[in-house]
Amino acid sequence: MSHFKFYAGVFLVTSSTLMLQLIETRILSVISWYHLAFFAISMAMFGLTAGSVWIYLKSDQYTQKTMSYDLAYFSAAFAITTVLSLGMQLVLTLTVTFSITGIIVWVLLAVFMAVPYFFSGVTISLALTRGPYPIGRVYGVDLVGAAVGCLGVLFLLNFTDGPSAVIWVGAIAAAGAWFFAGSGIGAPPEAKPPWASLLQNQGRIFILLALLAIGNGLTPYGLQPILVKDRVEGRSSSVVEKWNSFSRVTIFKDSRMEAPQIWGPSPKLPPGLVVERKYMEIDGFASTSMYRFRGDVAEASYFKYDVTNLGYFLPNQKRAAIIGVGGGRDILSAWVFGLRDITGIEINPAFIHLLTAEPEFTEFAGLAQLNSVRLIVDEARNWFARTPETFDIIQMTLTDTEAATGAGAFTLSENGLYTVEAWKLFLSRLTTTGVFTVSRWYAPGQVNETGRIISLAVATLLDLGVKEPNRHIFVASAKNIATLLLSPVPFSTKDIETLEKTTAAYQYQVIISPYSQPQSEVLQAIFKGKSLKELEHYVQGFELDLKPPSDDRPFFFNQLPFYRPVEVFKMLLHQTPSGVMRGNLMAAATLLTILIVSLGLVFITIVIPLRPAIKDVGSRLVITGTSYFFLIGIGFMTVEVGLLQRMSVFLGHPIYSLSVVLFSLILTTGLGSLISDRFPLDSRFKFIIWSVLTAVYLITLPYWLSELLLAYDHANLLERCALCVAIIIPAGLFMGFGFPTGMRLVSVVDPNPTPWFWGINGIAGVLAASTTVAISIAWGINCALVIGGLCYALLIPAALGIGFREKAGDVAAT
Repeated sequence: MSHFKFYAGVFLVTSSTLMLQLIETRILSVISWYHLAFFAISMAMFGLTAGSVWIYLKSDQYTQKTMSYDLAYFSAAFAITTVLSLGMQLVLTLTVTFSITGIIVWVLLAVFMAVPYFFSGVTISLALTRGPYPIGRVYGVDLVGAAVGCLGVLFLLNFTDGPSAVIWVGAIAAAGAWFFAGSGIGAPPEAKPPWASLLQNQGRIFILLALLAIGNGLTPYGLQPILVKDRVEGRSSSVVEKWNSFSRVTIFKDSRMEAPQIWGPSPKLPPGLVVERKYMEIDGFASTSMYRFRGDVAEASYFKYDVTNLGYFLPNQKRAAIIGVGGGRDILSAWVFGLRDITGIEINPAFIHLLTAEPEFTEFAGLAQLNSVRLIVDEARNWFARTPETFDIIQMTLTDTEAATGAGAFTLSENGLYTVEAWKLFLSRLTTTGVFTVSRWYAPGQVNETGRIISLAVATLLDLGVKEPNRHIFVASAKNIATLLLSPVPFSTKDIETLEKTTAAYQYQVIISPYSQPQSEVLQAIFKGKSLKELEHYVQGFELDLKPPSDDRPFFFNQLPFYRPVEVFKMLLHQTPSGVMRGNLMAAATLLTILIVSLGLVFITIVIPLRPAIKDVGSRLVITGTSYFFLIGIGFMTVEVGLLQRMSVFLGHPIYSLSVVLFSLILTTGLGSLISDRFPLDSRFKFIIWSVLTAVYLITLPYWLSELLLAYDHANLLERCALCVAIIIPAGLFMGFGFPTGMRLVSVVDPNPTPWFWGINGIAGVLAASTTVAISIAWGINCALVIGGLCYALLIPAALGIGFREKAGDVAAT
């Protein structure tokens, strides 16, 4: 037997499993929407649990006599189905219509996504439960592989495109199969399983998939998305694609002569204006443009007719900071208004690379030749926290597009740029007469996003101690765009006269001015609040959720009142809105559909097959054991998703949060599980102490976590990642004791129902992944963390119900 080849196989399979999970979140963001990261996590857990159930049901068939063959066979199946699953995902039309057809589509997606994880789950279960090596050592290699996969995905996504990265994952899994085949444990079975002749050629599978991954990354006509955001996407050599861990940027090489992209055009915009621009898309729908600029300001004077640039008409504008550079449109706008000290902060390096390092696009945009323009690759909030610089104007114009917002792209996603804490930071980086300008979508006659940003602006000012917020706010609109001007000091009489004169000259509509009462009753109510508590009270009763977002509840793009679930359900059934609310309802329908699909799948594939495991088992053990493992499944996943959401705001992007949080939780919960072997909770006293400590740590997190993260908002990315790991270590170590302890308690009473409890734990995790998103949106991320802590506290009566008896042998940590 070869120890090295066995452990290498375990390492490569677990590493590729975690990489697949994270890469699929990125691909789903392209073909569907950003909030489906939790769905990828849920389906991975479902597939892995189903694989473990399969091993239980076939326990007599898989033994050490055929160990190497079986491990190689299922690892090769994992490798091949990874690529096949990708192909099926890319051709499905992911409708977000709440209907039978929509449910069928999501069932198909769930099945296709879960199949590779099923084979991975079979492989990992075999290695842990049937292998000849110490389970602690095998489990340790399993954890290291998974942790490396969490970090390795960042390299892979910056090395190649998303679909090619998945194929590379398949190749890595095939390499694991090759190592397993040479580990020399047992002999091949006499009766070969289906497709044995194909799957036994692991070396050839690896070479084939590696070549396919290389070739796929070199051509636009390979395995690439066709149906993107409910529309067919053509493939052409005239289109440049830039994939990375943040997004997929698509740039059309051929420029177009057409009307400029003016977000909020003034009626005074000269008719028939034609400019040359290149069209760009982010993740298949969010659009921006790159304009040809040769240095002549007159070429781009049309930007003066956009309401998003209203703030530049104020006097004494010298230094500008732009949040979100994109194709350079807002940089060019600041230049047109005469500013010669401009800083652009962009989190996605693909845009900065195009504007500064790709000759074809650099020469076209012309921004790299402007000496007083700085383009910085960084997360805007963190950059402002680190820099001591101040600016006369900070501009944040539409971090997404109308199409993306209308389709609900960001509805369930957290955003750290639209919270009270973030806006307080931005205001602190303004000069004494500076202004923060934000443009969002506006529907005349409706409040929607405009009401949300005004609520956010008022809350920010109130939190800063401002007594009269209306004197610091000016809002104007043009067509479907509203621009908010927010000042840390009251606008002067001269400023207001300038803004009102400008809005009159360009025929913009004034929505809010320090000199006039808002016409909307909703906006009037928002300004009535003299404290944050009063503001929350006034907006509580609105049909839509206009509460000011915070770092605890950073879901700016969602306006459905999830804290009134009955009303949301009625909206789903009866309303047919357009624009932003249409997207909100579509996203909510997706969440509900996924929950229904998850319930159906876990019932059919886990509950029904495992029912025999609790036959002839006492009702007390069934009830208390099921409660125990359901609670730790809910508790663990609620904490995991809550930490993912909270750290996404702190780290600046979901991919960082996914990698760092999963890496930390996998290592620390695994370590906690291994420590529980050495120091078992084998008495009531020890268990109660552990349960109380776990619950206390999780429940008290909300009381100090926010202040700690804000204190380190200025730290660099590596330091912030380290802080996240430090916060997660105690939680992971504590939670790692839960599962193996429960298995020990149950096994002493009766080992037969342990597969049932394993399945219940997996079911709880699958369901909690989606329900936690709704909880966080409704009541905040802190609420999700508290619920997780309460689940661990409730383990005490469940464990006491199971009972503490004489110790049996060690139970495998899982």
